[in-house]
Amino acid sequence: MTAAFRSVVLEAETHAPLVFALPKGRILKECGPLLARAGIVPSPELLDEDSRLLRFPTDDPTLDVVRVRPFDVATFVAFGAAQIGICGGDVLMEFDYPEIYAPLDLGIGVCRVSVAELRETVGVDDSSRWSRVRVATKYPNIARRHYAARGIHAEIVHLNGAMELAPGLGIAQVIVDLVATGSTLKANGLVESEVIAPVTSRLIVNRTALKTQPEAIGAWIARFREALT
Repeated sequence: MTAAFRSVVLEAETHAPLVFALPKGRILKECGPLLARAGIVPSPELLDEDSRLLRFPTDDPTLDVVRVRPFDVATFVAFGAAQIGICGGDVLMEFDYPEIYAPLDLGIGVCRVSVAELRETVGVDDSSRWSRVRVATKYPNIARRHYAARGIHAEIVHLNGAMELAPGLGIAQVIVDLVATGSTLKANGLVESEVIAPVTSRLIVNRTALKTQPEAIGAWIARFREALT
């Protein structure tokens, strides 16, 4: 890329609206009051779950919002498709993108990443004696790190949903999943046997964008920091 072309690209990026990635679902609803305190008024369609739109304007012409799957927010920000986002700490732990800077804990989306197993197996087999374990999860990296720290090899069964079925159907000994109330575990005969990490949602930014557009992105960080006080 020549210096002249790079200059044109940077100028275009400077004048294009920043893109703010928000997660679909429960956390999006929790974001509403926080966005309002930060001075962001998105199109009403953002909260319309029947809308097929994925990108929405806001009352600020310098900022657009995109609505994506919670697991995809970090990827959009890491690859520069969005410059700012709100992302669960579980996703940051799983992907650990070096391109992401997470300056603020927003204190919303409170839950935890936990190990769960069948109620009847709790205490029957001493997990400290395990050399390997089969784990059903959508968090393979978190699960592997958790068990590797204990010298246990985790064989991963990668599922994107219905993890609670896995132990009862013999697919896995345990699951590693996100837990909020624990009601789904209870309904399916599982108990939470261990908490790996507490989780809240974070404000995240793309590190390169922060360097190339420090004033614009720094201003949004400051607005969210003020909204938390």
